[in-house]
Amino acid sequence: MDAGPGAGGMIAARERAAWGFVAPALIAIAVFFVVPVVGSLLLSVTDFDIYALADIGNLRFVGLQNYERLLTNPLFWQAMKNTVWFSVLGVPLTIAASLGAAVILNARTVKWRPIWRVIFFAPFVTTLVATAVLWNYLLHTRYGVINWVITSLGLPAVDWLGDPATSIPAILMFVVWKTFGYNMLIFLAVLQTVPDDLYEAARIDGAGPWSRFRHVTVPAIAPTLLLVSIISVAAFFQLFAEPYVMTQGGPAQSTVTVLYFMYEEGFKWWNLGSASAVAFILFLCIFAVTMVQLAVSRRLGGEHT
Repeated sequence: MDAGPGAGGMIAARERAAWGFVAPALIAIAVFFVVPVVGSLLLSVTDFDIYALADIGNLRFVGLQNYERLLTNPLFWQAMKNTVWFSVLGVPLTIAASLGAAVILNARTVKWRPIWRVIFFAPFVTTLVATAVLWNYLLHTRYGVINWVITSLGLPAVDWLGDPATSIPAILMFVVWKTFGYNMLIFLAVLQTVPDDLYEAARIDGAGPWSRFRHVTVPAIAPTLLLVSIISVAAFFQLFAEPYVMTQGGPAQSTVTVLYFMYEEGFKWWNLGSASAVAFILFLCIFAVTMVQLAVSRRLGGEHT
């Protein structure tokens, strides 16, 4: 049966309404994502520096020279190495802490759950610089609370922020404490959607707490777990404020991250073309890791179906 011209007009009107609803989001994505990425790519093939800021006539096209210089710069590779270490260690720790806290707070036997949620989430909304300075005092070699506990146990004090071997773990302690509350709320929301019947059936079949978590909880929250892992990887690849406030990239450049390196290239040395090249490389790294995560997720999902 022919739907008639009236039905076609209604469909067209719905499509226009749909585009009208998504237009603000598309415009925001274009302005705050597409334009900066394209701008960064264009600047990365120029020698845009403080002289070009003074007179645009000094701007020159240099092709891939900025990328070639970066690939031969030892500090850039040190920053990449440090960033990878922050991500490899920090992402699992953050996810484990947030998921563990969410599972505990989701249990009905826990009292004052709303209060605990506020306490765990509070670090995420506090001022980063203020809390970083506080953690500098907590990690201080001579009068820090953490070293006071360590020395009380008869162990030697640790120079947390002054030793290249402990500087990354020290900053990671702060970052995990600061950010796990956000992921905890995401996990807590999805855990409350898992049907109790699944846990009851597993319990009847003789499954213990670990088996119920592995075979019921994890499959049920797998999409959210993927989302949180992608968000966490992107966040750790863009780590900047924490090492900037706590160590200024030291000691011995052991906490210089890619974003920290990009900041110094752009706003300390005014090599804005080089800084744009770093930004585009960072974008490609995050994009590549995200694609790998999605591919691994699809493969694991196909194996379980």
